[in-house]
Amino acid sequence: MHRLSGIFAAFVILSGSAWSPAAAEDKVLTVFAAASMKNALDDIDAAFTAKTGVKVSASYAASSTLAKQIEQGAPADIFVSADTDWMDYAVGKKDINESTRVNLLGNSIVLIAPKDSKIDNVTIGPGFDLAKLAGDGRIATGDVKSVPVGKYAKAALEKLGAWPAAEPKFAMAESVRAALTLVARSEAALGIVYSTDAKVEPGVKIVGTFPADTHPPIIYPVAATANAKPEAKQYLDFLHSAAAKAVLEKYGFIYLVKPTS
Repeated sequence: MHRLSGIFAAFVILSGSAWSPAAAEDKVLTVFAAASMKNALDDIDAAFTAKTGVKVSASYAASSTLAKQIEQGAPADIFVSADTDWMDYAVGKKDINESTRVNLLGNSIVLIAPKDSKIDNVTIGPGFDLAKLAGDGRIATGDVKSVPVGKYAKAALEKLGAWPAAEPKFAMAESVRAALTLVARSEAALGIVYSTDAKVEPGVKIVGTFPADTHPPIIYPVAATANAKPEAKQYLDFLHSAAAKAVLEKYGFIYLVKPTS
């Protein structure tokens, strides 16, 4: 009896190793995506899982933060950056499967204010005085040294000649969504975010749009990482589908590729 129990125990142990959760874990993709992608990508991930059975774990932050995390060995399968610079950085560190890289989306940057602000309908062009407009208030955007939206914002303000006076008033946030929150809570009088972010936050209103020729093109590249799971190809293929295009355009992104399905 004792010997049979031992055999049974051994069988359970062997069966346990055979039924290791590793196989199931292989069916979970980890996506590192720019903070501005959250709402749209949450919808896309749900649709992808419904279609393929492959679950998605998404991590949202500034593209700079995500690229550094991937460099340090974070187990990401997909990287979606809000600018080409940080994707270039990841490619340079050999962290990206460069053959899978595609410029997927475009966007625009806008000036926002709290929804109950008296500021409204600002014309952004030559002579634009952002510092005067902000008055005693702060201006929120992503860190202009590293966060893509901040880099775009600074470039636009430099082109317009408005940066030197406005710079002292800036509150630098860790991501575009953090900047959005500062304005929604009226902790900043104004903010510069992507138009797609402003559209999903009821606590703010768009008061002006920066002309496209005042900053580098806003491009979101996507790629699989160098160590991505095989299912990453399915995910990238899904991002090229008409279903994904419909979701992304609903949230205001500019879809830059031709759908393949």
